[in-house]
Amino acid sequence: MHTDARIAVIYYSATGTVHRLAQAFVDGAADAGAEVRLRRVAELAPEHVIDAKPQWRAHLDATADIPVTTLDDLRWANGYAFGTPTRFGNICSQLRQFLDTTTVPWQAEELADKPATGFTATYEEHGGQEATLLSLYQTFHHWGSIILPTGYLNYDTAHAAGGNPYGVSLVESRASRDHEYVKAVLETACFQGARLTRMAAAVAAARADSRLG
Repeated sequence: MHTDARIAVIYYSATGTVHRLAQAFVDGAADAGAEVRLRRVAELAPEHVIDAKPQWRAHLDATADIPVTTLDDLRWANGYAFGTPTRFGNICSQLRQFLDTTTVPWQAEELADKPATGFTATYEEHGGQEATLLSLYQTFHHWGSIILPTGYLNYDTAHAAGGNPYGVSLVESRASRDHEYVKAVLETACFQGARLTRMAAAVAAARADSRLG
């Protein structure tokens, strides 16, 4: 299967949880026929802070081969999935810093009319997942993107994954003891990656038709 969808999955992950979700998005989009770029945003934390947490250092080293995203990835893609851990009910500073560099393509309307979705993770169930996703979507509003929430599609799996209609999310404290829950979250991420692909392909086709007309 091949589509005209070009999906950029862009994320930040300190210890691997959000990276795992990002990979599930990649798998779902690729299986649906998209050309996919997996990209991470640049790390901003000082080396001594990273080294003080062995899991952080290990994950950073293990994913060093994943390219750091650039504005060209945004221009290339016609669909976006952005992932971030929650930081006090908001997106992390690493992703925020990248988003704050998008003024030029935003003003050139290069980011408009493209479907975009978000995913996140917290340690606690009430750690701010919905607030984080809504904060991320504020940027999409300014870009003129087409926001693609998860809703309650694929209901049984979505319910097993926690029933977040705003975007894919994972609670780490639950994941550590409930493997079926983790499976449902990853399946939801795959499903949303495929759905993003279908939406991106449909919008790209509609834009091509309008240009021909």
